[in-house]
Amino acid sequence: MDFGSIFGNSLAYLFSPVTIAYALAATGLAVHFGYAGLLNFGMAAFMAVGAYGYAIPVLSFGLPWWLGMLIGLLSGAVFALVLGIPTLRLRADYLAIATIATAEVVRLLFLTELFAEYTNSSGGLTGYHSGFRDINPFPPGTYGFGPWTYSATQLWDRVFGLILLIIAVLLVWALMRSPWGRVLKGIREDEDAVRSLGKNVFAYKMQSLVIGGVIGAAGGIVFVLPSAVVPGSYSTSLTFFLWTVLLLGGAATVFGPTLGALLFWVLFAFLGNLLPQMASAGILPMSSAQAEIVRWILAGVVLMLIVVFRPQGILGDKREMTFVK
Repeated sequence: MDFGSIFGNSLAYLFSPVTIAYALAATGLAVHFGYAGLLNFGMAAFMAVGAYGYAIPVLSFGLPWWLGMLIGLLSGAVFALVLGIPTLRLRADYLAIATIATAEVVRLLFLTELFAEYTNSSGGLTGYHSGFRDINPFPPGTYGFGPWTYSATQLWDRVFGLILLIIAVLLVWALMRSPWGRVLKGIREDEDAVRSLGKNVFAYKMQSLVIGGVIGAAGGIVFVLPSAVVPGSYSTSLTFFLWTVLLLGGAATVFGPTLGALLFWVLFAFLGNLLPQMASAGILPMSSAQAEIVRWILAGVVLMLIVVFRPQGILGDKREMTFVK
């Protein structure tokens, strides 16, 4: 087996746009669940809304890239309002059902031929990169070393995503140290007690849904910077991977989602490279294609083990963990 390529391909995910996008989306999910106690299973929809909200204005209306990104972020906020008004008064389990159903509705709307003029249906969108890449501050060339070797375009995608992630983490850190954040944590623990103090619980939940939704939309934008907007990427598996990332790092922590994204993608890539080679070498009694599927099974098992044995995550404190009643 080629352990050099196995470790190299795995470590490349430490600074990958996919990892950064997942860290952003999981940070938004931490605002929803870790701090506000909202059981949101529709984060894939926020990422899709952000991605399409960025690409469609650039491609269909010729808007500059920065305005497209602002529209993508604003789309995340508007979607949060549309989702939250009818659902935030629901009990946690009903909210989970409503959000996962809404995410599927959004995905199917982008797939329908009704809006194919703008979304290109199942073909997805591409060709919106030129404006963003024209402002690349890195001269043409090769940067980095080993598995972290990038062209100027690849480096710009990563640096820009990292800037957005840093802004999001600092924003969440500041908010959760503020009086607003303390009220939000109180709602997570006992919203009736907070309501008895005269606080508008619905308004606080809506605000957290909007803030987390905008961060999730930013994750959707970073997710599509290197390649294209592909509607098949926003299935329910994306949401459950984000939950794995969140619970792995720590749901009620600021830096937990970033740590969870790093660990998840490095380990996921490691298994994706190791298991097929083990199958090819005859160590595993299966084909390489079957071995590739095993890592998806292991991801599900890991999620179950985290929920059972370490629900607060690596960086989390048990006293800060939300238990859905």
